[in-house]
Amino acid sequence: MSTIEHGFKAEVQQILNLMIHSVYSDREVFLRELISNAADALDKVRFTALTRTDLLAAEQEESGIRITVNAEAGVVVLEDDGIGMTEDEVIQNLGTIAHSGTKAFLEQLKAEGDGSPDLIGQFGLGFYSAFMVADEVEVETRSALPDSAAVKWRSKGQGTYEIEKGDRDYRGTKITLFLREDSSEFGEKMRLENIVRKHSNFLTWPIQVDGEQANSGKALWAEQPSQVTTEEANAFYKSIAMDWRDPALKIHVSVDSPLQYQALLFIPSDRPFDLFQPEAPKGPRLYARRVMIDEHAEALLPDWLRFVRGVVDSEDIPLNVSREMVQKTPVVRKIKDALTKRVLKDLKKFATRSDKADKADKADPDAPNYNGVWRNFGSLLKEAYYHQKAEYGDALLPLFRFNTLLDEDDQGLRSLDAYKSEMTEEQDTIWYLTAESREAALASPHLEAFRKHGWNVLLLTDPVDEWLTNVLPEFDGVTLKSVSRGELELEDEADDEEKADLTAFAPWVKDLLGDLVSDVRTSTRLTDSAVVLVDGEDGMTATWSASFAEPTKICWAPVLNAPSRLLRVLLCSRIWPDCTTRVAVFRPSPSCGCCMTTHCFSRVRLKIPRPWGGVYRTFSWWLLPPPLVPRRRHSPRVAHPRLQGRVNFNARDTDLCGGPGSPR
Repeated sequence: MSTIEHGFKAEVQQILNLMIHSVYSDREVFLRELISNAADALDKVRFTALTRTDLLAAEQEESGIRITVNAEAGVVVLEDDGIGMTEDEVIQNLGTIAHSGTKAFLEQLKAEGDGSPDLIGQFGLGFYSAFMVADEVEVETRSALPDSAAVKWRSKGQGTYEIEKGDRDYRGTKITLFLREDSSEFGEKMRLENIVRKHSNFLTWPIQVDGEQANSGKALWAEQPSQVTTEEANAFYKSIAMDWRDPALKIHVSVDSPLQYQALLFIPSDRPFDLFQPEAPKGPRLYARRVMIDEHAEALLPDWLRFVRGVVDSEDIPLNVSREMVQKTPVVRKIKDALTKRVLKDLKKFATRSDKADKADKADPDAPNYNGVWRNFGSLLKEAYYHQKAEYGDALLPLFRFNTLLDEDDQGLRSLDAYKSEMTEEQDTIWYLTAESREAALASPHLEAFRKHGWNVLLLTDPVDEWLTNVLPEFDGVTLKSVSRGELELEDEADDEEKADLTAFAPWVKDLLGDLVSDVRTSTRLTDSAVVLVDGEDGMTATWSASFAEPTKICWAPVLNAPSRLLRVLLCSRIWPDCTTRVAVFRPSPSCGCCMTTHCFSRVRLKIPRPWGGVYRTFSWWLLPPPLVPRRRHSPRVAHPRLQGRVNFNARDTDLCGGPGSPR
């Protein structure tokens, strides 16, 4: 057969330009595409051999894919022992961009009622990715069908191709790439081995590069979960996550209906260093029939599960366009929802096991436990509840853990269910307090009455907690409420004779503060402190509203020049709740000027004229014990944009200047 020139049936050059510059973002995928086509050809011949015994023999006893490199000549050859092609099939498959011989083969099997083999390729589009790195491509092939002749196809991808008789004696296909000058890197053996391991490492067919096998061939996620040992899973995790530690949790999924996919996912035992870096890659690896589609498939899991590492492989991912576009398909969206629910389900089981081990005092201190997972990734799960409460709220709530007032230190964690089970009979509310740290929370006068009654309080020190509590009004029928918000009337054990009559004093303070507060009243929430500033019933807490303030330097002259020290006290306790613990008294340091740094609040002195008569009285005390007073150099702080609170005075103080309960 003499050489015959053919014209492509499609606008080849236009489509090639679109594919090279738009469809594929990384040129190295050309090898992935050619290997996938070769694996398809091997699957085809294996399937066909089940019903036919007259197929042409392979050149080697063990079928596979072989890659040879000639760096000096700039030539890469890829050869397989697959089904091969006849001359008509060459024209049909290679004459039109994106024509799929694999798709046609599956449609024929479906029409005949036979089961389909595991095929992954779309020969037309994948094959032409070779022109991203090659000036010229030559294909020599011979069909496995009897009496077929060898055919050689050659093209430079410029609108035409040539076909002539080949001299191949065995079935299969050999593709020769003549590399472009700017693609010399793909003529290096090590470079090709790395590409094979990255994209095609888990194909069942052996892939050799210059005589050495480059792929492992064993895909752990495709194995039965019971057949995968802990050592194998941990080693696999370390290889894909670049982590030297064992994972905290393994999640092995194998689903056949309604979608067919496998997944091997891991929860790291420590927080990745780039977890909160927006530009950091995220998402598990996405495979289609053991061929990697994307190293970081963001569409497979929600953003708040970006700490999950692993692999997802699906039989239902379509490959009729580009493997880099399949993330946008409905199949991937369904897999995402199913995987998200499975991850949350397995996390709940892990949490339950850890809680039981802790209660039985059988927990291994060296083994991963759920509390460690929560400390590393709890803020992301809270973020999930805020954004997707409707979809996953019920699955997320059992995962929440909080430090509480009754815990010995900041390492203690309790679930909401555990908190509820420990509530006393007279307690009908889950109480919480937001603060910047456990130390700041414990120093708050808002907790005085709760300590006295023996009630527990959730200490919320994560910045996202303010957002969480706004979408979590109750748990299992029990209301959640802040101890620093609104009215709090608790049973007071003090005799009426011991209580001060503040009916005249409270209106006087309200008149003094004016619009800065909405009300001044007596309260039973205090036992040791004289006064405290609380948040409005429906307003934002101080720590939450501070996040909305503009980060600009504030001049504190209006505070220093306030008409009374009590007003300064209330202003600064509101502006700086983390430093003052909201005990509403202080005396600014004379040397501080108007920058109002933290050390101003270490010592408290208050001078109040008695509206009911008498002389001015002065008393002072430490606002915080000296070891707990934060020490910082002068730095601008953020002011609260508006004061929306009430001032509560200790109703048990018979004399603000020296009676029982007054600080001295």
